[in-house]
Amino acid sequence: MEINIQSIHFTADQKLIDYITKRINKLTTFYDGIVDANIYLRVENVTTNENKLLEVKLNVSQQTLFCSEQCRTFECAIDLAFESLKVQLKKYKEKSLAV
Repeated sequence: MEINIQSIHFTADQKLIDYITKRINKLTTFYDGIVDANIYLRVENVTTNENKLLEVKLNVSQQTLFCSEQCRTFECAIDLAFESLKVQLKKYKEKSLAV
């Protein structure tokens, strides 16, 4: 699986990139037909503490799964996105096996 990480208007450190890559690679345990993942990291200019926005586009065979999370840290956001994508992958796998 190919993982593309884009940080918009800032430079992500290697520790964050490694953590995101590790979490996304764990998704293959739920469905091994993942083609690639595109992750977008953004820091929003808002007055609240939850200004880290993370978007994940997960391309599986014949469909794209999407998740967007906003949190205080990118680590928290990727953990929430992981749980959401895990549910989406399980549903997609059930649908594809039913057909």
